[in-house]
Amino acid sequence: MRAGMTGTNSRLLDFLPYRLAVTSNAVSGMIADEYRERFGLKISEWRVMAILSDCGPLTQRELVQCTVTDKVTVNRACKALEERGFLRRSPNRADGRSHHLELTEEGREICEQIWPRVYDAYDRVFAALTPRETDRLRDLLDKLRESVRGERNEKAQRVR
Repeated sequence: MRAGMTGTNSRLLDFLPYRLAVTSNAVSGMIADEYRERFGLKISEWRVMAILSDCGPLTQRELVQCTVTDKVTVNRACKALEERGFLRRSPNRADGRSHHLELTEEGREICEQIWPRVYDAYDRVFAALTPRETDRLRDLLDKLRESVRGERNEKAQRVR
């Protein structure tokens, strides 16, 4: 960070959402290095692949909800993955306006090659924490995310 941002009076450095975002970006960037160099994937593309790897076919709307990413970014990631042959679309019988997106065999193979690299990077980063601290961090992040969901739900109810 810039020298002017290291002071103890910095409102920004005391603002936990900023620190959380910066830390998240740093960790994601380091992990992204593991798959960007070898497979040429962007963070948003890997996130889509990872979710589809775990969940199976989803609609683009469901991917937006899972990634908490804007629909334009998810759309671009899906198009890029489809062009590379890692993802395919199939009709959504329940809703003719959308498609199910799923990994192709090649996409699944790429995922299987990436997961060990991602976990190695994860292990290196989280070696700074004890297992108990890691569990506590996981719990705290879950609690914060639920708080945000509650706020959004309340806001949606007020808008209606």
